[in-house]
Amino acid sequence: MSDYDGAGKRRAEKPRGWVRRHWVATTLLAALALVLVGTSAYALNMLNSFGKIDKVATGALKEENRPDPAPGEALNILVLGADAEADGNNNSSSIKADLDEDGRWKDGRIHRSDTIMVAHVSADRSRVSVISIPRDSYVTIYDEKGEPRGENKINAAFADYGPNGAISTVEHLTNLRLDHLVIMDWDGFRDMTQAVGGVRVYIPETFYDTSQKVEWEKGWHKLKGKRALQYVRTRYGLGDGDFDRIKRQQNFIRLLLKKMMSSENISNPISLQKTVSSVAKHLTIDEEFSVSTITDLAWNMKGLNVDEVDFMTVPLAPIRFGKDANGQSIVNLDEEKGKDLWRMVRNDRVKRYLRLNPDVTKLGSETEVS
Repeated sequence: MSDYDGAGKRRAEKPRGWVRRHWVATTLLAALALVLVGTSAYALNMLNSFGKIDKVATGALKEENRPDPAPGEALNILVLGADAEADGNNNSSSIKADLDEDGRWKDGRIHRSDTIMVAHVSADRSRVSVISIPRDSYVTIYDEKGEPRGENKINAAFADYGPNGAISTVEHLTNLRLDHLVIMDWDGFRDMTQAVGGVRVYIPETFYDTSQKVEWEKGWHKLKGKRALQYVRTRYGLGDGDFDRIKRQQNFIRLLLKKMMSSENISNPISLQKTVSSVAKHLTIDEEFSVSTITDLAWNMKGLNVDEVDFMTVPLAPIRFGKDANGQSIVNLDEEKGKDLWRMVRNDRVKRYLRLNPDVTKLGSETEVS
């Protein structure tokens, strides 16, 4: 039985302009680079590179176990940053190669998703909101068919039940129908920073990352390749652990987008092709994406700029940290405030939510990020 009241009632009536809801949002680490195709140059290059993008089936999810599509023309995309290798299993193959036709992982294959975001594109295509969900958030996990499998950290959904499990778990958490899925592995993020010649970031205080054995000195740094990857994956040595890492990832995406959308990069055909190729090579999307939808997105979002992207984190409980029955550290979400946020997202009223909640955890200025 579905967890959603009235599930399926509206499915027979596709909203007007339904085709426009299904365009591809290419991305970087978190596929926020749906803004990428905001220029005709990127759109054209994406058309040429589209055949290289892996697609995965999402049809195993039962319709009765999914929320109804949101009314209107807004779009919601689940964005995952994935490891190609997890827990020493020497798994270097792609997401698609490790999935059976029913969407289950093949025996012995596991990928982790340490970055989980919901990207909401407003109906008028004038704004994008990116909401991060901490990987240790303690929630009910759902499998690839949308059936409950007990409580765990949210990143267990992807590791145990693949892309469909991640979709279903986030949909049940948010009561939000996810229109599309975009996954980028960390190698793609590394290659993209290399393609644009690096990104300049500011580190407010000197600290040492005990896990990666890297010291980060206070001041401005130009990061690319492996060094950029180390920066966004750092959480040891930061004052607020994984929450500071989320801020870093969001900030780096913001800065990387600015670099990718700069006239310097767009006007350079070699740099442009390298950037787009680095996206396509390491990207996995759901099977409903098509070439024709890319051009539609480019047209509808051609005026969007990076300053019109809001970054925030899902509301957290007053006591943010806890332990599960096995003694694992977990993150506690604020269920009531979370319902308010996701309801506003569903109704395409994120701007109003931000006005009513001025204390919401948003991304600060570039020099304030730890």
